[in-house]
Amino acid sequence: MTTARREPYGAEGAPYALPSRTTARERARSAPYLFLLPATVLFVLFFALPMGYAIWLSLHKVQVKGLGLGSGARTEIWAGLENYTDALTDSELLDGALRVLGYGAIVIPVMLGLALLFALMLDTDKVRLAPVTRLAIFLPYAIPGVVAALLWGFLYLPDVSPFYFVLDKLGMPQPNLLDGGPLYLALSNIAVWGGTGFNMIVIYTSLRAIPAEVYEAAKLDGASPLQIALRIKIPMVAPSLILTFFFSIIATLQVFSEPTTLKPLTNSVSTTWSPLMKVYRDAFGAGDIHAAAAEAVIIALVTLVLSFGFLRAANSRTKQGEAR
Repeated sequence: MTTARREPYGAEGAPYALPSRTTARERARSAPYLFLLPATVLFVLFFALPMGYAIWLSLHKVQVKGLGLGSGARTEIWAGLENYTDALTDSELLDGALRVLGYGAIVIPVMLGLALLFALMLDTDKVRLAPVTRLAIFLPYAIPGVVAALLWGFLYLPDVSPFYFVLDKLGMPQPNLLDGGPLYLALSNIAVWGGTGFNMIVIYTSLRAIPAEVYEAAKLDGASPLQIALRIKIPMVAPSLILTFFFSIIATLQVFSEPTTLKPLTNSVSTTWSPLMKVYRDAFGAGDIHAAAAEAVIIALVTLVLSFGFLRAANSRTKQGEAR
């Protein structure tokens, strides 16, 4: 007695076949692009298109006919590189760039030095309450820049600051931190206070990734904690130091919120104290969106050149060290 062969479910009237290897291979090849699609769309919408529009604006200008009244009195015409030439010869923009360089010369070494010091201290075995200490150092980074600038701005004002009250009671001099040269220290203090915690976490994470066997071998060789820190820990976290320095350069060149927030508290901060403040004034104060776009493109190019120039120099030095 023979029994009928049982066909797979849904195979009536159609041959039963497995997916071809070609189809599975095509799906495997297209999967990474599908995962990249959301990030690509966001990049195009919020980065590439605005940048392209800024470049387009920077190559045009508004031509005013007569008194500029009535329809057709203002027309947008091709300007070429005229806006870039005006920006590069603008003394206010150049002076703002020099002020930012002086500001960065204070902020970057102090901030990264403190971040490295705190990370090394937290990585020791004898530290107590390490989680609480890490949180306390990192917490200022979670405070928005405008709020931090307002907080420190009122602490800098002699009439309301408790620091000036204590200095007055002690009979000590009371420097005006919102005027002249001390203004750089006041602004730098805000940036160091807010950015040290983030850089510390980056460096500390790299320190925790170093195998414990490396430290044990160094201790067996008689190395002291200071020698371990200088000869093992710091060289091994050099990539993290390069990364934090890279981020610090970008943040310094784009300083805006701190001087803008302190501007109502002092006459020493002008509307063009930093290059980005100059861009903001030209775009929304003077209404010259085309000149502001050219200035913004120049700032972006300078940031790009300095950042990647530093990365290239750091990578070449790293390769030379590995070759040795």
